[in-house]
Amino acid sequence: MKFKKYLMFLLIAALAVVIAACGSDSEGDNKDNNEEESSENTGSEGDSDSEKVEGSVVIDGSGTVFPLMAKLAEEYMGEKPDVSVEVSRAGTSAGFEKFLAEDGTDFNDASRVIKDEEKAKAEELGMEIKELKVALDGLTIVTHPDNDWATELTEDQVKGIFLGEYTNWSDVNPEWPEEKIQTYGPNENHGTYEFFYENILEEQDLVSDINLQQDYSTLVTLVAEDKNAIGFFGFGYYDNNKDKVQAVGIDFGDGAVEPSLDTIAEDGDYAGYTRPVFTYLNVDNAKEKPQVLDYALYIMNNVNEFAGETGFAPIPEKEAKTLVSELEALK
Repeated sequence: MKFKKYLMFLLIAALAVVIAACGSDSEGDNKDNNEEESSENTGSEGDSDSEKVEGSVVIDGSGTVFPLMAKLAEEYMGEKPDVSVEVSRAGTSAGFEKFLAEDGTDFNDASRVIKDEEKAKAEELGMEIKELKVALDGLTIVTHPDNDWATELTEDQVKGIFLGEYTNWSDVNPEWPEEKIQTYGPNENHGTYEFFYENILEEQDLVSDINLQQDYSTLVTLVAEDKNAIGFFGFGYYDNNKDKVQAVGIDFGDGAVEPSLDTIAEDGDYAGYTRPVFTYLNVDNAKEKPQVLDYALYIMNNVNEFAGETGFAPIPEKEAKTLVSELEALK
C-alpha cells in the first residue's frame, strides 16, 4: 500500500514537470510571436517613412501669380523639408515655352487661360496637362501718388489713354493738366499684357510709345517716379506698394469702383477687370513623381488660406474641393 502511494507521488511529480515545461515553451512561443509582431510593426513604420515625399518641384510662369505660389512653396517646404520647390517668374507665355517641352517644368503659373496653339503643342508632345484655377486677380490701373486729377476713370477713358487717343491729360478732361500722359505696363511675356490687350483694349494696338517692362518691381518704380505716369498690373503689386502708387477707381457704368479683396469677383462690382489666375500641372510628371502630385494637392487644399495676404481674392471653396478630388484620382 505504501508502495502504491509512492508510485502515485512519482506520477504526480512527473506530470508537474511536464506541465511546467509546456508552460515555459508557451511563454517562449508567445515571446517569439510578440517579438515577430513588434518587428513587423517596426517594418510597417519604416515603410511609412519611406513613403515620405522627397525630391524637387520646378515651377515657372506668371509674375502676377508668383507671390502666391512663392508663399505656398515656402509654407509647403516648412512642412516637407525633403522637397525643394523652385518658383521662377519668366512670365506666362515664356513660362509655357519652358513647360511645353521635353523634360519641362512641373507647373506653369498663368494669368490667362492656355491658348489653342499651346494645347496643340502639348498634344504634339503627348503631354497630359491639367488646369488648376488658384485665385482671382483684379487688373489695377495705377498712377503717381501726387496725381489728384485722374483718381477715377471710365472704361472708355482707360481705353483711350492706352490706345493713344489722348496725348495730354487735358485731352481727357479740359480741367486736367496740359501735360503729356506717360503710359507703362508689363511686356508681351506676361499674361497681364495679353489680358489687357485682348479683354480691355479688344485686341487694338497699345499706344506706340508705351514703356513695357519685364519686371514688375521696375514698373512700380517707374510709375512712382513719374507724376504723369499711368500703368497697369495685378492687384497684388499695387497692394504691396500703396506707399508708392495709387489705384484708379474704374467706372463700369454705375459709379467708380476701386479694386479690393471685397470688390474683386467674377460677379462682383469689379467684375469688368477681374480675371481668374491659374497654375497648369504636367499630369505625367505628377504620376511619375509623388512630390509633384503632393504639391498640387497642397496648393488646392491651402490656396484660399494664403490668397488674401498675397493680393488675391479666393476662389469658391466648392471649386477648390472639386479640384482636390480630381487630383486625388490621379493617385
